[in-house]
Amino acid sequence: MTMTLYYNPQSRASVARWMLEEVGADYALQHLDIAKGESRAPAFLAINPMGKIPTLVLDDGTVLTENGAIIAWLADAYPKAGLMPPAGSSARGTVLRWLFFCGSCFEPALTDRMMRAQAPLPKQTVGWGDYDEVIDAIEKALSPGPFVLGDSFSAADVYLGASLAWAGQFGAPRVRESRRIQDYVGRITARDAFVRAQTAQ
Repeated sequence: MTMTLYYNPQSRASVARWMLEEVGADYALQHLDIAKGESRAPAFLAINPMGKIPTLVLDDGTVLTENGAIIAWLADAYPKAGLMPPAGSSARGTVLRWLFFCGSCFEPALTDRMMRAQAPLPKQTVGWGDYDEVIDAIEKALSPGPFVLGDSFSAADVYLGASLAWAGQFGAPRVRESRRIQDYVGRITARDAFVRAQTAQ
């Protein structure tokens, strides 16, 4: 299996490259010069509309972004490396907890503390780019749908669907206005388990 990592050594992509090395993956590097705007070029935005790295393109064309997701996928894809405990184990839960924590808690908190004086925060510095790019990426992920994995409902839909349903309740910009997002939220919130979760005490 050969894959391509879109990469710059002075970026978050260095983490993904470390993981590729840890598991012994066969991969190629595609260097992007951020200072020259190569991560915002149309050719790269067609691969990752967020214009962010790391972006890992698998040999079948699947695009993976976000260090936590890349690390988790590689750990599962290369079990001989021994970097992911078995499914269902408490140790795996701990690994997943910290994969999520890094991107959802530590990095935003660090960025907020370190760059609060700058407004707006530079897109290339914050992991989320900017709000409109985040919504653009979500809309692209939901096309053609009906779920993130196409016809298959997955754990990703639990997290993303719940987040979008919640955001819509509070009038988050573009969430209520997006037909694609609202159709998706409608499918998610119609699921029996979602309904049970809302009514169970």
